[in-house]
Amino acid sequence: MKLITFTNKGIYCPQGKFYIDPWRPVDLAIITHGHADHARWGMKKYLCHHFTKPILYKRISEDIECQSVEYGEVININGVKVSLHPAGHIIGSAQIRLEYKGYVSVVSGDYKVQDDGLSTPFELVRCNEFVTESTFGLPIYNWLEVDDLNKRLQNWVLRNKENQKTSVFIGYSLGKAQRIMKAVEELGKIHVHYSIGKLNEAFEAVGINLPDYEIPDFRESVKHLQDEIVIVPPALLDSNVIKKIPNAATAICSGWMQVRGARRWRSADAGFPMSDHADWKGLLQAIKATEAELVHVTHGQTEVFSKYLNEIGIQSDVVETLYGDDDEEEKEKEVIEN
Repeated sequence: MKLITFTNKGIYCPQGKFYIDPWRPVDLAIITHGHADHARWGMKKYLCHHFTKPILYKRISEDIECQSVEYGEVININGVKVSLHPAGHIIGSAQIRLEYKGYVSVVSGDYKVQDDGLSTPFELVRCNEFVTESTFGLPIYNWLEVDDLNKRLQNWVLRNKENQKTSVFIGYSLGKAQRIMKAVEELGKIHVHYSIGKLNEAFEAVGINLPDYEIPDFRESVKHLQDEIVIVPPALLDSNVIKKIPNAATAICSGWMQVRGARRWRSADAGFPMSDHADWKGLLQAIKATEAELVHVTHGQTEVFSKYLNEIGIQSDVVETLYGDDDEEEKEKEVIEN
């Protein structure tokens, strides 16, 4: 049975007549999460988790038609039972479970099995067919425990304070920035770029408490940021905004920082391997636990990862999609006002 197909518009369910994370306009789009490469403008109707709805309003438009549901809530769409289950990626992120005549397909979107203390933790969903990412689908990617990583961020801030440096973190506006805020909340006043503040409102709208923060006007003098904590999105790395911050020490927070030769490493003073995606072990743990008979690998280290799955006895194939690095999507699509 084919419950999902891969088209030039996105992942399609023929029986239900809907798409999951389509990249071209369709009548009904079920959205796994609010990052720009998975939630795009132009759909006639959106369906997502309750926590994702305010994110779509912030990032796409307040005027979109959007229905939201709770995790585990089953809705029937043209005879297909559809439910959303926690993906652990960012708030509201969901794996989309489809069931038709006893056959179950799960489209995971982006996910991680590590509990970051902010997102709803990943939930195992057994299925016949599983669609996975493989952003960090190489054995070199092996994340630190969350507490250990947070401790590294905290120690870096404390060292900067001793040296009269301003701690400037570079992290995605949605997901990463809020994790950084939680990690360093006890160490001083937090200042965030307006694009992060805008998305913080989506967290607050669904009852998620974030540390206190201020939004500085980078068009004015920012001398008052000296020795404090500043968080900005990746698009502003090496920009005039950061150059205006007094005695700035910069740190990139990204899974790519697991490898010292990663892109832009030379542009920063430090790098922390913080990721909202599963590492190598996490990907294998999740996929094996689903007991899926067929695994589709959609983006990331697709060829290598799919080949490995086949070698260990898990039938797998590679599917071309337009999903990708959230950082690059954010840089290209999010309007940044300096």
